[in-house]
Amino acid sequence: MDKQEILNKAEQFAKEVLEKDSSGHDWWHIYRVARSAKTIAVQEGADTFICEMAALLHDIADEKLTGNEELGLKKVNNWLIQHGVHTTDTAHVMEIISNMSFKGGGRPPMPTLEGKIVQDADRLDAIGAVGISRVFAYSGAKNRLIHDPQLKPREQMTIEEYRKGNGTGINHFYEKLLKLKDLMNTDYAKKMAEDRHRFMEDYLNQFYQEWEGKA
Repeated sequence: MDKQEILNKAEQFAKEVLEKDSSGHDWWHIYRVARSAKTIAVQEGADTFICEMAALLHDIADEKLTGNEELGLKKVNNWLIQHGVHTTDTAHVMEIISNMSFKGGGRPPMPTLEGKIVQDADRLDAIGAVGISRVFAYSGAKNRLIHDPQLKPREQMTIEEYRKGNGTGINHFYEKLLKLKDLMNTDYAKKMAEDRHRFMEDYLNQFYQEWEGKA
């Protein structure tokens, strides 16, 4: 099985697992991240196969969706082995998937260029117009309010608090999204993030005007 055929199989696998998700981590999130990862990989001179493969499979192991990250990682690893992915490539993909999640910040830096690129592509999908849409899809899935002025953004959070704490959609901008521009790893992703970040700032300004009936 050649690399393109393996990528096609990975797309099919991701669709089967995630197509019913309504929290913003559905197949179309994977679609966008994989394509952004390929775009950045070309610009940065990275291994496009590793970047696309890790992007396609990264949320299958995510504890937000699986409830158990360890079991999710085993599922991905077994899939890679069963589809004849080279041992070195499998190890590289698994390293990326195991370390890319935000989880409230404070994670160690990615050790490889491909890891940095996939992490950037995932973070890019969390900001801008698409990112705003995903915030409120995720908030609705978690029964969180759109906004409550009395609930202030949380400055420091454990992973448990980040996942299950009492938050709102608007607060999530301050707890995560507005931080992502400065966390981009690669030069090309930093350029892509600028306009998306500015769009979110404009959105929030408009939101607060409308909230107070001034716009």
